[in-house]
Amino acid sequence: MKYIHKIAGKLLWLAFLQAFIALTASTQLSAQKIYVNTDLEGISGVYKFAQTREKDTPLNIQACEYFMGDLAAVIRGLRDGGAREIIVLDGHGSQCVIPHLMEPGARYVTGLPRPGAGNLSELDSTFDAMVMIGFHAMMGTPDGVLHHTQSSRTENRYWYNGVESGELVQNALIAGHYGVPLIMVTGDEATCREARHFFGEKIVTVATKKGFSRESALLYPFEETRKALYDGAKRAMSIIASVKPYKIEMPAKVKMEYKKPAEGNASPEVVTVEGVASDALHILQFERLRQDP
Repeated sequence: MKYIHKIAGKLLWLAFLQAFIALTASTQLSAQKIYVNTDLEGISGVYKFAQTREKDTPLNIQACEYFMGDLAAVIRGLRDGGAREIIVLDGHGSQCVIPHLMEPGARYVTGLPRPGAGNLSELDSTFDAMVMIGFHAMMGTPDGVLHHTQSSRTENRYWYNGVESGELVQNALIAGHYGVPLIMVTGDEATCREARHFFGEKIVTVATKKGFSRESALLYPFEETRKALYDGAKRAMSIIASVKPYKIEMPAKVKMEYKKPAEGNASPEVVTVEGVASDALHILQFERLRQDP
């Protein structure tokens, strides 16, 4: 009988331990703090610069409504995946957040100017992961819808330690500086391909359209993309522990090219700038060494 009591006691203790571990894991999951970095070009239904460049035109207002729909789906997925706190950065230059359409369960950073490296206000080491929604492929990607890097007008291009990189890498590097991993990227098929190339196959990607050229795309219905965005965001919460912050060797050698408008019918002048970024926070504001021509 005494032996049976010992066995029963051990089983009871084992059951208690398993319950405690499960409760701890659940508590840790629910404590996740997520930074949602946004752009407009990769949002469902957006495929031409007339929707993204000029603020408050009918096409732009409509595109911002599309943006709020995609964003809401992602926020719901993150919350159902265990996110406790969500900060949304309105990352597009002309800003996209429409206050009366804000999805509950998040806080929204909008308006310019604002503090923070690369304007990533509020981002710091307290976040568990970053999500990037509505992004686009780097400048020069043939099938990238509205492809560019920083400026679509001057057509900037950037190389870090000899590797050409776009806004996906630039933003991931800033997050990586704080030890924050990137878990999800959304945009067109080319953007998703670029994300997997730089960040690996584990990262969750959701395609909202397929590009044919810079302003031509095969669009996917909103009902389908937003279900995929919700499912992807919920799934992304489960990979936080298995992905690492994105980093490159620092200080980094930087090369930037941009087109300087010419007078009359002359071709734009390509200007090259080289320099050094001391760390990821200076990936855009790097120390310039020389400039051609």
